[in-house]
Amino acid sequence: MGSLQDGASDGKVITCKAAVAWGPGQPLVIEDVCVDPPQKMEVRVKILFTSICHTDLSAWQGESVGEGVTDMKEGDHVVPIFNGECGDCVYCKRDKTNLCEKFRVNPFNKVMANDGLGGAWNTANVKPGSTVAVFGLGAVGLAAAEGARTRGASKIIGVDINSQKFIKVVVHMWWLQKIREITGGGVDYSFECAGNVDVLREAFLSTHDGWGLTVVLGVHPTPRMLPLHPMELFDGRRIVGSVFGDFKGKSQLPHFVKECTHGEVNLEEFITHELPFSQINEAFQLLIDGKSLRCLLHL
Repeated sequence: MGSLQDGASDGKVITCKAAVAWGPGQPLVIEDVCVDPPQKMEVRVKILFTSICHTDLSAWQGESVGEGVTDMKEGDHVVPIFNGECGDCVYCKRDKTNLCEKFRVNPFNKVMANDGLGGAWNTANVKPGSTVAVFGLGAVGLAAAEGARTRGASKIIGVDINSQKFIKVVVHMWWLQKIREITGGGVDYSFECAGNVDVLREAFLSTHDGWGLTVVLGVHPTPRMLPLHPMELFDGRRIVGSVFGDFKGKSQLPHFVKECTHGEVNLEEFITHELPFSQINEAFQLLIDGKSLRCLLHL
Protein backbone atom coordinates (compact mmCIF):
# COMPACT_ATOMS: atom_id res chain seq x y z
CA MET A 1 0.00 0.00 0.00
CA GLY A 2 1.44 3.38 -0.99
CA SER A 3 1.55 6.50 1.10
CA LEU A 4 -1.77 8.11 1.94
CA GLN A 5 -0.12 11.50 1.66
CA ASP A 6 1.14 11.38 -1.92
CA GLY A 7 -1.82 13.46 -3.12
CA ALA A 8 -2.35 11.25 -6.18
CA SER A 9 -6.13 11.20 -5.72
CA ASP A 10 -6.63 14.82 -4.61
CA GLY A 11 -9.51 16.42 -6.46
CA LYS A 12 -10.35 13.21 -8.31
CA VAL A 13 -13.25 10.79 -8.26
CA ILE A 14 -12.06 7.47 -6.84
CA THR A 15 -13.52 3.97 -7.10
CA CYS A 16 -14.04 2.01 -3.87
CA LYS A 17 -15.55 -1.27 -2.76
CA ALA A 18 -18.86 -1.03 -0.89
CA ALA A 19 -21.20 -3.54 0.70
CA VAL A 20 -24.62 -2.62 -0.70
CA ALA A 21 -28.01 -3.75 0.64
CA TRP A 22 -30.58 -3.83 -2.17
CA GLY A 23 -33.45 -4.75 0.11
CA PRO A 24 -34.36 -5.41 3.75
CA GLY A 25 -32.83 -8.66 4.96
CA GLN A 26 -31.09 -9.37 1.66
CA PRO A 27 -27.40 -10.37 1.62
CA LEU A 28 -25.01 -7.50 1.09
CA VAL A 29 -23.43 -7.30 -2.36
CA ILE A 30 -19.84 -6.11 -2.83
CA GLU A 31 -19.87 -3.50 -5.59
CA ASP A 32 -17.65 -0.75 -6.97
CA VAL A 33 -18.87 2.75 -6.13
CA CYS A 34 -17.58 6.16 -7.15
CA VAL A 35 -16.69 8.62 -4.40
CA ASP A 36 -16.48 12.29 -5.32
CA PRO A 37 -13.72 14.57 -4.05
CA PRO A 38 -14.51 16.25 -0.73
CA GLN A 39 -16.47 19.47 -1.06
CA LYS A 40 -16.24 22.51 1.18
CA MET A 41 -15.99 21.51 4.89
CA GLU A 42 -15.92 17.80 3.99
CA VAL A 43 -13.32 15.10 4.52
CA ARG A 44 -12.86 11.96 2.44
CA VAL A 45 -11.40 9.04 4.37
CA LYS A 46 -9.74 5.84 3.25
CA ILE A 47 -11.14 2.83 5.07
CA LEU A 48 -8.53 0.33 6.19
CA PHE A 49 -10.50 -1.69 8.76
CA THR A 50 -14.07 -1.75 9.98
CA SER A 51 -16.20 -3.89 12.28
CA ILE A 52 -19.92 -4.45 12.50
CA CYS A 53 -22.52 -4.41 15.24
CA HIS A 54 -25.69 -2.55 16.01
CA THR A 55 -23.43 0.45 16.20
CA ASP A 56 -20.64 0.25 13.67
CA LEU A 57 -17.28 1.15 15.12
CA SER A 58 -14.65 1.93 12.52
CA ALA A 59 -10.99 2.87 12.54
CA TRP A 60 -10.25 4.88 9.41
CA GLN A 61 -7.31 6.76 7.98
CA GLY A 62 -7.39 10.14 6.20
CA GLU A 63 -7.46 10.28 2.38
CA SER A 64 -8.08 13.94 1.43
CA VAL A 65 -9.79 17.07 2.74
CA GLY A 66 -12.01 19.71 1.21
CA GLU A 67 -11.94 23.50 1.23
CA GLY A 68 -12.29 25.07 4.68
CA VAL A 69 -11.08 22.06 6.70
CA THR A 70 -8.35 23.38 9.01
CA ASP A 71 -8.26 21.06 12.02
CA MET A 72 -7.10 17.93 10.20
CA LYS A 73 -4.87 17.18 7.25
CA GLU A 74 -4.37 14.50 4.65
CA GLY A 75 -2.89 11.38 6.25
CA ASP A 76 -4.23 11.99 9.76
CA HIS A 77 -5.60 8.97 11.62
CA VAL A 78 -9.28 9.53 12.41
CA VAL A 79 -12.23 7.73 13.99
CA PRO A 80 -15.51 8.78 12.32
CA ILE A 81 -18.42 9.27 14.72
CA PHE A 82 -22.03 10.25 14.22
CA ASN A 83 -22.28 13.14 16.69
CA GLY A 84 -20.50 16.39 15.92
CA GLU A 85 -18.97 18.99 18.20
CA CYS A 86 -18.81 22.56 16.88
CA GLY A 87 -17.32 23.90 20.10
CA ASP A 88 -19.36 27.13 20.03
CA CYS A 89 -23.00 26.28 20.83
CA VAL A 90 -24.67 26.22 24.25
CA TYR A 91 -24.41 22.41 24.37
CA CYS A 92 -20.72 22.20 23.48
CA LYS A 93 -19.82 24.82 26.08
CA ARG A 94 -21.31 22.75 28.90
CA ASP A 95 -19.75 19.63 30.37
CA LYS A 96 -23.14 18.04 31.09
CA THR A 97 -23.87 16.76 27.57
CA ASN A 98 -22.27 15.66 24.31
CA LEU A 99 -25.10 17.03 22.16
CA CYS A 100 -24.38 19.75 19.62
CA GLU A 101 -26.83 22.35 18.32
CA LYS A 102 -25.09 22.69 14.95
CA PHE A 103 -24.41 19.02 14.28
CA ARG A 104 -27.50 17.60 15.97
CA VAL A 105 -28.58 13.99 15.45
CA ASN A 106 -31.89 12.77 16.84
CA PRO A 107 -30.96 9.30 18.13
CA PHE A 108 -34.54 8.14 18.48
CA ASN A 109 -35.59 8.97 14.92
CA LYS A 110 -32.42 8.08 13.05
CA VAL A 111 -29.65 6.25 14.86
CA MET A 112 -28.86 5.55 18.48
CA ALA A 113 -25.21 4.72 19.02
CA ASN A 114 -23.93 3.97 22.47
CA ASP A 115 -20.63 3.40 24.13
CA GLY A 116 -20.80 1.09 27.13
CA LEU A 117 -17.46 2.17 28.50
CA GLY A 118 -18.45 5.83 28.32
CA GLY A 119 -21.73 4.94 29.99
CA ALA A 120 -19.77 3.66 32.98
CA TRP A 121 -17.23 6.48 32.97
CA ASN A 122 -19.26 9.53 32.04
CA THR A 123 -22.98 8.84 32.48
CA ALA A 124 -22.87 6.75 35.66
CA ASN A 125 -19.45 7.92 36.88
CA VAL A 126 -18.92 4.58 38.62
CA LYS A 127 -17.14 4.99 41.94
CA PRO A 128 -14.42 2.72 43.40
CA GLY A 129 -15.86 -0.05 45.56
CA SER A 130 -19.33 0.14 44.02
CA THR A 131 -21.43 -2.77 42.74
CA VAL A 132 -22.59 -3.09 39.13
CA ALA A 133 -24.98 -5.29 37.13
CA VAL A 134 -24.82 -5.46 33.33
CA PHE A 135 -27.85 -6.79 31.45
CA GLY A 136 -26.97 -8.01 27.96
CA LEU A 137 -23.40 -9.18 27.43
CA GLY A 138 -22.74 -8.14 23.87
CA ALA A 139 -19.94 -5.74 22.99
CA VAL A 140 -21.71 -2.75 24.57
CA GLY A 141 -22.46 -4.65 27.77
CA LEU A 142 -18.92 -5.97 28.09
CA ALA A 143 -17.60 -2.48 27.41
CA ALA A 144 -19.74 -1.22 30.30
CA ALA A 145 -18.28 -3.97 32.48
CA GLU A 146 -14.75 -3.03 31.41
CA GLY A 147 -15.48 0.61 32.15
CA ALA A 148 -16.72 -0.32 35.62
CA ARG A 149 -13.63 -2.47 36.19
CA THR A 150 -11.24 0.33 35.28
CA ARG A 151 -13.08 2.62 37.69
CA GLY A 152 -12.59 0.21 40.58
CA ALA A 153 -16.00 -1.46 40.96
CA SER A 154 -15.82 -4.15 43.65
CA LYS A 155 -18.42 -6.50 42.13
CA ILE A 156 -19.63 -6.73 38.52
CA ILE A 157 -22.55 -9.07 37.79
CA GLY A 158 -23.33 -10.15 34.21
CA VAL A 159 -26.86 -11.18 33.18
CA ASP A 160 -27.65 -12.75 29.79
CA ILE A 161 -29.84 -15.50 28.34
CA ASN A 162 -27.07 -16.83 26.04
CA SER A 163 -25.17 -19.50 27.99
CA GLN A 164 -22.31 -19.43 25.44
CA LYS A 165 -21.23 -16.08 26.84
CA PHE A 166 -20.22 -17.60 30.18
CA ILE A 167 -17.22 -19.75 31.10
CA LYS A 168 -19.19 -21.10 34.04
CA VAL A 169 -22.96 -20.81 33.71
CA VAL A 170 -24.88 -20.08 36.91
CA VAL A 171 -28.66 -20.30 36.47
CA HIS A 172 -30.88 -18.54 39.00
CA MET A 173 -34.66 -18.65 38.61
CA TRP A 174 -34.94 -15.93 41.22
CA TRP A 175 -31.99 -13.95 39.92
CA LEU A 176 -33.32 -10.55 41.08
CA GLN A 177 -33.52 -11.82 44.64
CA LYS A 178 -30.02 -13.30 44.25
CA ILE A 179 -28.58 -9.97 43.08
CA ARG A 180 -30.09 -8.21 46.07
CA GLU A 181 -28.77 -10.93 48.36
CA ILE A 182 -25.14 -10.78 47.20
CA THR A 183 -25.05 -6.98 47.04
CA GLY A 184 -26.83 -6.14 50.27
CA GLY A 185 -30.07 -4.87 48.77
CA GLY A 186 -29.22 -4.16 45.15
CA VAL A 187 -26.43 -2.82 42.97
CA ASP A 188 -25.30 0.79 42.91
CA TYR A 189 -25.38 0.90 39.10
CA SER A 190 -27.10 -1.20 36.45
CA PHE A 191 -26.63 -1.01 32.68
CA GLU A 192 -29.37 -2.12 30.28
CA CYS A 193 -27.59 -3.17 27.09
CA ALA A 194 -30.12 -5.57 25.56
CA GLY A 195 -32.57 -3.15 23.93
CA ASN A 196 -35.54 -4.80 25.62
CA VAL A 197 -38.01 -2.86 27.77
CA ASP A 198 -38.71 -5.87 29.99
CA VAL A 199 -35.00 -6.22 30.65
CA LEU A 200 -34.89 -2.49 31.31
CA ARG A 201 -37.45 -2.89 34.08
CA GLU A 202 -35.45 -5.76 35.58
CA ALA A 203 -32.26 -3.70 35.44
CA PHE A 204 -34.05 -0.84 37.20
CA LEU A 205 -35.38 -3.10 39.96
CA SER A 206 -31.95 -4.66 40.51
CA THR A 207 -30.57 -1.35 41.82
CA HIS A 208 -30.51 -0.35 45.47
CA ASP A 209 -33.36 1.84 46.64
CA GLY A 210 -32.30 5.28 47.78
CA TRP A 211 -29.45 5.75 45.29
CA GLY A 212 -29.49 3.11 42.55
CA LEU A 213 -28.85 4.37 39.01
CA THR A 214 -29.86 2.58 35.80
CA VAL A 215 -28.19 3.63 32.54
CA VAL A 216 -30.01 2.77 29.29
CA LEU A 217 -27.52 1.80 26.57
CA GLY A 218 -29.49 -0.71 24.51
CA VAL A 219 -31.16 0.27 21.24
CA HIS A 220 -34.96 -0.06 21.60
CA PRO A 221 -36.49 -0.49 18.12
CA THR A 222 -40.03 -1.29 19.28
CA PRO A 223 -42.56 1.43 20.15
CA ARG A 224 -43.31 -0.04 23.59
CA MET A 225 -43.27 2.42 26.46
CA LEU A 226 -41.21 2.11 29.63
CA PRO A 227 -43.00 -0.34 31.98
CA LEU A 228 -42.56 1.66 35.18
CA HIS A 229 -45.06 3.25 37.52
CA PRO A 230 -44.16 6.78 38.69
CA MET A 231 -44.42 5.60 42.31
CA GLU A 232 -41.46 3.27 41.69
CA LEU A 233 -39.26 6.35 41.32
CA PHE A 234 -40.20 7.77 44.69
CA ASP A 235 -37.76 5.58 46.63
CA GLY A 236 -34.73 7.28 45.12
CA ARG A 237 -33.85 5.04 42.20
CA ARG A 238 -32.99 6.87 38.99
CA ILE A 239 -32.90 5.98 35.30
CA VAL A 240 -31.02 7.87 32.57
CA GLY A 241 -30.18 7.36 28.91
CA SER A 242 -26.77 7.66 27.29
CA VAL A 243 -25.86 8.44 23.68
CA PHE A 244 -22.32 7.60 22.58
CA GLY A 245 -21.36 7.12 26.21
CA ASP A 246 -21.72 10.87 26.81
CA PHE A 247 -18.33 11.36 25.15
CA LYS A 248 -17.73 14.68 23.43
CA GLY A 249 -16.33 13.12 20.29
CA LYS A 250 -13.93 15.79 19.11
CA SER A 251 -12.44 16.92 22.42
CA GLN A 252 -12.70 13.82 24.63
CA LEU A 253 -12.41 10.80 22.32
CA PRO A 254 -8.69 11.29 21.53
CA HIS A 255 -7.90 10.90 25.25
CA PHE A 256 -9.90 7.66 25.31
CA VAL A 257 -7.99 6.37 22.27
CA LYS A 258 -4.73 7.16 24.06
CA GLU A 259 -5.84 5.15 27.10
CA CYS A 260 -6.63 2.22 24.82
CA THR A 261 -3.25 2.34 23.07
CA HIS A 262 -1.49 2.51 26.44
CA GLY A 263 -3.28 -0.64 27.60
CA GLU A 264 -5.25 1.05 30.37
CA VAL A 265 -8.45 -0.28 28.78
CA ASN A 266 -8.55 -3.88 27.59
CA LEU A 267 -10.16 -3.98 24.15
CA GLU A 268 -8.12 -6.74 22.47
CA GLU A 269 -10.45 -9.50 23.66
CA PHE A 270 -13.43 -7.76 22.05
CA ILE A 271 -12.14 -8.79 18.60
CA THR A 272 -13.31 -12.39 18.36
CA HIS A 273 -13.12 -12.83 14.57
CA GLU A 274 -11.27 -11.38 11.58
CA LEU A 275 -12.50 -11.72 7.99
CA PRO A 276 -11.91 -10.07 4.61
CA PHE A 277 -14.43 -7.39 3.64
CA SER A 278 -15.81 -9.71 0.94
CA GLN A 279 -17.15 -11.99 3.69
CA ILE A 280 -19.21 -9.29 5.40
CA ASN A 281 -22.37 -11.41 5.20
CA GLU A 282 -20.65 -14.15 7.22
CA ALA A 283 -19.67 -11.50 9.75
CA PHE A 284 -23.29 -10.40 10.10
CA GLN A 285 -24.41 -14.01 10.54
CA LEU A 286 -21.88 -14.49 13.35
CA LEU A 287 -23.38 -11.44 15.00
CA ILE A 288 -26.97 -12.62 14.51
CA ASP A 289 -26.09 -16.05 15.94
CA GLY A 290 -24.52 -14.44 19.01
CA LYS A 291 -21.12 -15.96 18.23
CA SER A 292 -19.07 -12.78 17.87
CA LEU A 293 -18.45 -9.52 19.69
CA ARG A 294 -16.41 -7.63 17.13
CA CYS A 295 -15.57 -9.07 13.74
CA LEU A 296 -12.74 -7.04 12.22
CA LEU A 297 -13.11 -6.69 8.46
CA HIS A 298 -9.93 -6.15 6.43
CA LEU A 299 -10.26 -4.00 3.33
